[in-house]
Amino acid sequence: MLPKERRDSGQNDLFKSHLDQIVDMNHALAKLARQIDWGFLEGKFGAVYADVPGRPPLPTRLMAGLAILKHTFNLSDEALCERWVENPYYQLFCGEAFFRHDVPFDRSSMTRWRQRMGEDKIVALIQESLNVATRVGAAKPSDFTSIIVDTTVQPKAVAFPTDAKLMHRAREKLARLAKKHGVVLRQSYERVGKHALIAHQRYAHAKQFRRANRALKTLRTYLGRVMRDIRRKIAGDPDRQAAFAQLLSLAHAVRHQQQRQRGKKIYSLHAPEIECIAKGKSHKPYEFGVKVSIATTLNHSRGGQFIAHAKALPGNPYDGHTLEGIIPDVEHQIGATINRLVADKGYRGHNAPPEYKFRIYISGQKRGVTDPIKRDLRRRSAIEPVIGHAKSDHRMDRNYLKGSEGDAINAVLAAAGYNFRRLLAWLRLLLRAWLVSIMRPHANHQSFSVS
Repeated sequence: MLPKERRDSGQNDLFKSHLDQIVDMNHALAKLARQIDWGFLEGKFGAVYADVPGRPPLPTRLMAGLAILKHTFNLSDEALCERWVENPYYQLFCGEAFFRHDVPFDRSSMTRWRQRMGEDKIVALIQESLNVATRVGAAKPSDFTSIIVDTTVQPKAVAFPTDAKLMHRAREKLARLAKKHGVVLRQSYERVGKHALIAHQRYAHAKQFRRANRALKTLRTYLGRVMRDIRRKIAGDPDRQAAFAQLLSLAHAVRHQQQRQRGKKIYSLHAPEIECIAKGKSHKPYEFGVKVSIATTLNHSRGGQFIAHAKALPGNPYDGHTLEGIIPDVEHQIGATINRLVADKGYRGHNAPPEYKFRIYISGQKRGVTDPIKRDLRRRSAIEPVIGHAKSDHRMDRNYLKGSEGDAINAVLAAAGYNFRRLLAWLRLLLRAWLVSIMRPHANHQSFSVS
């Protein structure tokens, strides 16, 4: 069944006050709620539901509003549930008519909604943030024809991987799964395995690498014994073999992978999709997650820079080889043709479509660079603080969503949260200017009111 908005008749709320009567409607969140085209979002998100009888899903405005609030204010699902029931502005933003003292949704409802929508549908939040920016005057349509493109790493919420910890964790998971399915092991090595891990860490810290390697060999032996014991005891049982198949495959890869081997490696058992990406930073040479492409406006508009596109790039591709797919996606998302694209030296030798050959400028290039283009090339580094804010303030610095689909969704939501945070700052600035104009009624001024 399609999601339906709540229609409160007011008969049961005779002595309750409407939210718009008890809050300041000039608040930035209240103004932003009036500017967002909720009908556009309902059309995009409602397309995934089938109009069949059954329990109707939660309203689209509620779930979309929760997704915006979560990444705009850098809140976890649990913290958002707690703050939503306390904050009347959050409830007004999500479409409630009266103040509620209970939460009409569950924390897991947000997870299921994100999984149902997927990256393709959630992109509509970025599109709507850019539409709102043009409606309220924070940006001009021409601002989105010149963009900066760069890549960064979206780290996954995993511990720093070492061979010792991975093998110890794989043995623990196998023993736990065996107990769950009634497989009695000869020995789980729970106590001695823990002591071997502690010994390895202490020897490695003291740079006693021969002793550390002996402890590592012990951990590898324990893992191998548990794996062989499980394989013997589930032989001939298709159900148990299917239950153990994935974990045994991961444990086998962890046990046999070498520290310096090339190609695909396992860095986390609960997130095997993550990759080791070398960024060359002195304080953090390697990051474990997925590469993300970010495109921002080149010109600093009145409301600041906005993120026009964000996309996860699994497989750690070369930056220059991503433009073939990034450029059409950006143009489809912003609804405009890119006239100028600026990138850093990591995009040399790019594979952009032939018609964009003379619209792409790389930092450091000499040919065909006029004075206006030189100014734009100097603006290329303006994307770095945008990436920093998306990481530190909008949940891109540590992704907690599961799987490759979670990587893609988190990148898009972080970009949408950044844009809506810029819009809130712009609306507060308009309100401040409007108040100043009221305080000076005889001065020549421009009206900044936003309906």
